[in-house]
Amino acid sequence: MPIHMITMPKWGLSMEQGQVNGWLKPLGARVGRGDELVDVETDKIASGVECAFDGTLRRQIANEGDTLPVGALLGVVADDETPDADIDAAVEAFQRDFVPATAADADAGPQPEKTQIGGRTVRYLKIGDGGGTPVVLIHGFGGDLNGWMFNHAELAAGRTVWALDLPGHGESGKAVESGSIDELAQSVLDFLDAQQIGRAHLVGHSLGGAVAMTVASIAPQRVASLTLISSAGLGEEINGAYIDGFVAGTNRNALKAPVLNLFADPALVTRQMIEDLVKYKRLEGVQDALKKIAAQAFEGSTQRRVLRERIGALAPRTLVVWGDADQVIPSSHAAGLPEAVRVEVLAGYGHMVQMEAAADVNRLLKSFFDEGT
Repeated sequence: MPIHMITMPKWGLSMEQGQVNGWLKPLGARVGRGDELVDVETDKIASGVECAFDGTLRRQIANEGDTLPVGALLGVVADDETPDADIDAAVEAFQRDFVPATAADADAGPQPEKTQIGGRTVRYLKIGDGGGTPVVLIHGFGGDLNGWMFNHAELAAGRTVWALDLPGHGESGKAVESGSIDELAQSVLDFLDAQQIGRAHLVGHSLGGAVAMTVASIAPQRVASLTLISSAGLGEEINGAYIDGFVAGTNRNALKAPVLNLFADPALVTRQMIEDLVKYKRLEGVQDALKKIAAQAFEGSTQRRVLRERIGALAPRTLVVWGDADQVIPSSHAAGLPEAVRVEVLAGYGHMVQMEAAADVNRLLKSFFDEGT
């Protein structure tokens, strides 16, 4: 068996280093693909570094409290028969040859861009240039393209993957007209036109799922498949207190309580995540946009638009992914869908399942896309 190096991952374009919070598996433990080995915190989020190999955790190089650059050696996985001397030699060679990326190196990679579409600023990120059917990632209410930081690059193997900030969100223009789901869906179609994307796999999270389904209902010829993650639009219930709290909150204390509803593990909500939301909420036009969008999409704890009865006919293929610990939209909405709709409910994860269980979600999506090219 080869000697596998576990290194500091790069989560999102701006990540340069991470702090090791502690090992989740003891030295000598048998580990498998998808097992979380070590907890790492960045200025955006805390998460477990997942193993991509089967074997034994033979070395823990990083110590709790260490702050290490992206790509630095954290640990080693190998089989039990691999001699210690071979592992020590591999570690020595890695450490000797490792050169941390500079800020200039990071800036040389794909970066978000902005364009004007119909008089509105749209921020987007494009990664990959493969020949497969492109993917378009659509975030949820109050989110932005950074909600896909653990997925974007991984999904771009063999195809181009786009993520955009919807109107009123992220660094896109904050002005919306009615703020309806139809308006948001039209903005996605306008983006497809502007980027000359004829047909795409649409992936929508939360409200972005309802937007994706609406795009499919308006222009079915543009949609190769739908992937709906913790999606709005598949049932009436929603956590109205979360929506109200998020819309109303403008400081760190007010926003922390609703944001904790997004994750099954509250430790994943970092101070920097809350600070970034506070900065966003204080931008001119944001409050007005979110109030309009919320009023159009929700009434108290009820979703105004439910497309459940049409889901089987909206796209040639549909995948629904949910975390069973979702506190915003109940995972029960994934039950009882047409047989043609593939459903995956992941145990122990919350509303941001694409972040909490990134490796599992990425595997599901890549396999789903590859089945339809």
